[in-house]
Amino acid sequence: MKRKWSFLKVTALFLTLLLVVTGCSSGGGKKTSSNEGGSGSSDGKKVELTMAAWGNPAEIKVYQKGLTEYEKQNPNVKIKLIPVPGDNYEQKLMTELSGGKAHDIFYVGAETMPKLVETGKIADLTEFLESSASHVKADEFADGLWGAARKDGKIYGVSVDNNPLLMYYNKKVLAEAGIDKSPQEYFDEGNWNWKTFEEMTGKLKAAGKRGFVADKWSAHLFSWVWSNGGDLYDDEANFILDENPKAQEAFEFLDKNIKSGNFTYTGSLPKGQGADAMFMSNQVGFVAAGRWLTPMFSENKSLEFDYIPWPTNTGNKMEPAAIAIAYMSVAKDSKNVEEAMKFMSYYTSAEGQKARLAGNGNAVPSVNGVDELITDDAIPEHAKYLIDAREIGVVEDKQVLIPGLEKELGDIMDLMYLGKQDAAKTMDAVSKKAKEMIEDYKK
Repeated sequence: MKRKWSFLKVTALFLTLLLVVTGCSSGGGKKTSSNEGGSGSSDGKKVELTMAAWGNPAEIKVYQKGLTEYEKQNPNVKIKLIPVPGDNYEQKLMTELSGGKAHDIFYVGAETMPKLVETGKIADLTEFLESSASHVKADEFADGLWGAARKDGKIYGVSVDNNPLLMYYNKKVLAEAGIDKSPQEYFDEGNWNWKTFEEMTGKLKAAGKRGFVADKWSAHLFSWVWSNGGDLYDDEANFILDENPKAQEAFEFLDKNIKSGNFTYTGSLPKGQGADAMFMSNQVGFVAAGRWLTPMFSENKSLEFDYIPWPTNTGNKMEPAAIAIAYMSVAKDSKNVEEAMKFMSYYTSAEGQKARLAGNGNAVPSVNGVDELITDDAIPEHAKYLIDAREIGVVEDKQVLIPGLEKELGDIMDLMYLGKQDAAKTMDAVSKKAKEMIEDYKK
C-alpha cells in the first residue's frame, strides 16, 4: 500500500509539472510576435493591410518591391497592393474615405493633399515620425518637398520619393529626321534653349514625326514659365500673370508651337494613344516627364533614349522645372493604424526608397543618403540630370492649396491647346478665374 501511494504521488507531481510546461509553451502566458521588437501584432496573428496607388504596370512592379522587402523583414505583416487608374484615383479615394472604407495606406497626389487634410480622415503623422517606432524622421527630408502635406506644423503625408521634370528624347527619331546635333551637344555648348527646341521640333514635324507632346498639366506650364524666368504667383500667393511679361511669353510660345504643329497636345491624340506609347513606337522626338517612364522605356530593348534638362530662354543652361511629388498617408480609421504607420515610415525611409528605386526605379529619392541610386545608374546615360533637376526644381505650393483651381485652369488651357482660343484670351481667362477662386478661398 505504501509503494502504491508513493507511485500515485509521483505520478500526480509529474502530471502537474507537465501541465505547467505545456501551458507556458502553448500560450498560457503572454504571447509575443514571431519578430519581437519589430512589426506585427503583439499576439502573433497576421496583420493584413491594403495599399492603394496609381501607376503604369512597370511602376506597380517598383512599388511591389518595397512591399515585398517589408514583408520579408516582418513576417507577421501582409500588404496587398491595389492599383487604381490615375484618371479617377482622387475621386475614388475621396469617396472611400468619406464612406469609411478607405485602404489603410495610400498614395496622395500633391493637388489632392489639401482636400484630404480638410476632411479630417487622414492620420496626423507628426508624433509618430519622431517616435522610436518610425523608420524615418521628418528632418531627413528636404523642407522644399513637404508642400501641402505639412500644415500648421502637423504632417499628414510623407513623400514617397520625387520626380523632377525633364525631357526624354528619342535618339532614333531624331536621327531619322536628319538631326545630326544632339540635345546633349547643344546643352554642352550652352545653346539648349527655346530657339533650339523650336527648330528641332520643326524638323521632326517636317520629317513626318511629332516634335513634342504637350500636356495641360500645370507642372508643364510652370516649367515653361520658370524656364523663361517668369512667375505665376508672388510670395503672398497672389496670381500675377497679367503683370509678369516673362510668364506671358511662355503662353505665347506654347500657343505658337501648337499652331505650327511642332507641339502636339495630348488631348488631341486618338483615344488610347498617349505620349509614352508614341515615344516607344518611335513616333515622337520629345516627351516631358519625371523618372516614372524610365522602367517602361528600359524594358524596350529597341528604344534608344536619354534625358536632357528643360530648355531655357534666359541664357542660363538650367532653370527650375516643376517637381512632381506623391505622398503616402494613413487612414485615420484604419483598424491597424499603428502598423500602417510603421509600414509608411519604412516605405518612405532611406532603406525603403533604396529597396524600390534601385535598378531603374520610377522616381528620385526624397530622403538623405541614397543619391547613388541615380548617379550610379547606367540607363539612361545622363541619369545625373535627375539629381541636378531636383536640386534646383520647385514643388509648386501655392496653386495646389486652392481646391479645384488646378482643374479649372486646366480646362481653360485645354481650349488653347485645342486651337479654340489664342494665348491672349487664354491668359485673360486664366487670370480672371485664378483671382476669383483665390479671393473666395481667402474669404
